[in-house]
Amino acid sequence: MKTEQQLKGISVLLCDVDGVLTDGGIIYDNEGIESKRFHIRDGLGIKLWQKVGHRFGLITGRSSHVVQLRANELGIDIVRQGFDDKLQVAKQLIRDLGVTPDEVCFVGDDLPDLPVMQHVGLAACVADAAEELKQVAHVVTHLRGGEGAVRELIERLLKAQGRWTELMQKYLE
Repeated sequence: MKTEQQLKGISVLLCDVDGVLTDGGIIYDNEGIESKRFHIRDGLGIKLWQKVGHRFGLITGRSSHVVQLRANELGIDIVRQGFDDKLQVAKQLIRDLGVTPDEVCFVGDDLPDLPVMQHVGLAACVADAAEELKQVAHVVTHLRGGEGAVRELIERLLKAQGRWTELMQKYLE
């Protein structure tokens, strides 16, 4: 487990989509239109993360119009879809953002996420992730993918960084 001190250095949060921001299910209607279910609290968590000046990005092996719509809605400008080699994408993003791997957290749920988790400073996975990910994760959320796990992680990071209380002032007034 990472200490709270180590959580303080995270400024970039990268995330898989299917199984992390969703429950992993993919639904097609009779016309072949895909739909996904996103948890609203994850969305607010992402906005709070961005509000303090941190960066949030998506790296997913699948390509989906629905993912781009959700990213646009949340103001996520780092969206990489359709990449089997997520590690190479993550390495390029780290270079482009001018940060070190130690400043990056990646949240995953299944085997394609493992190489990225092993490369970044903070490896996180959702409660229902594959066992192999849980074994290398510094943080395993209590919540399952698609049920607010990303919000849970963001809240923990922001609390460790001393930013949560100031963000809550808006809601407590």
